[in-house]
Amino acid sequence: MSSSRTFTLSDFDFALPPELIAQHPAAERSASRLLDGRASDPVDRVFRELPRLLSAGDLLVFNDTKVIKARLFGAKASGGHVEALVERVLPGHEVLAHLRASKSPKPGTVVRFSEAFDAEVLGRGGPDGGLFHLRFPDDPLALLERHGHVPLPPYITHADTADDARRYQTVFADKPGAVAAPTAALHFDESVLAALRERGIGTAQVTLHVGAGTFQPVRTENLAEHKMHSEWFEVPEATVQAIRTTKAAHRKVVAVGTTTLRALESAARGGELQAGARDTDIFITPGFDFRVVDVLVTNFHLPRSTLMMLVSAFAGYEHVMALYRHAIERRYRFFSYGDAMLLERERNGRA
Repeated sequence: MSSSRTFTLSDFDFALPPELIAQHPAAERSASRLLDGRASDPVDRVFRELPRLLSAGDLLVFNDTKVIKARLFGAKASGGHVEALVERVLPGHEVLAHLRASKSPKPGTVVRFSEAFDAEVLGRGGPDGGLFHLRFPDDPLALLERHGHVPLPPYITHADTADDARRYQTVFADKPGAVAAPTAALHFDESVLAALRERGIGTAQVTLHVGAGTFQPVRTENLAEHKMHSEWFEVPEATVQAIRTTKAAHRKVVAVGTTTLRALESAARGGELQAGARDTDIFITPGFDFRVVDVLVTNFHLPRSTLMMLVSAFAGYEHVMALYRHAIERRYRFFSYGDAMLLERERNGRA
């Protein structure tokens, strides 16, 4: 099994032709390609086939987070440009944000965003003090919706458009707070959801507000030295009950996306799956003991990323690397607006 060896960062590197990085979504959500990697030999499919690949009684768990227009452009009184990416909304009209400026703003600095409102820098904050603590004059979510921009990932090179506001969001997005989309769920549309219901496949929700740290590179060869960013998540009691019912019937729990998987496995770290809300900085690498998820729907991830490590832990390192070689050879589209993959959890080696 993959877990019998020690992995380093270089093990998760691969050469990706830049033209395979999707800059725009497929014309239709469910028209994306789906690489079925559950068996030893991959099968090339279309995403709308997913419902017939699952069985009645299986349970799909979605992340119902909603992407906020978290990117703001502004200027200090001195005229210096400031770009902000709001990472977390706090009580009292306050936020934690990444700030990019020629000089780090000091506490008391006022930044005028979008020539529309002023925000005061209160100081540094966040788990490691790496973010800026700002106070807005009104409800941050309302101001961001009015004046913010869709926080497209760094590898998407165009400025955000009205189409991005629609397509970099799932059709069931409900709870605002994410600065990156749970991208595996972008492929689901009403026709796929209806087909799942018709086949007797259940659905449940968790919420994990995806942070900008999802794109944070791993900088150490020794994976044990990498510190994950912290993200807020909630697993409702109804979802816990639905998972218990599914497991009791010997059916499969299908996580839609790595964010859903991280929420569920974080909620089960004590041994039993527990409902509730808290932060997680779980780092899943080969050898991880999965307790909840049986099947994973996921997009294709960045080389040397924590998500490559996660999917390798889930489905087996050699198998995942072979699937990626197949995907590149067959010209699958990569990353947030790219195609999807279906994986089954590795159990005592691959059949």
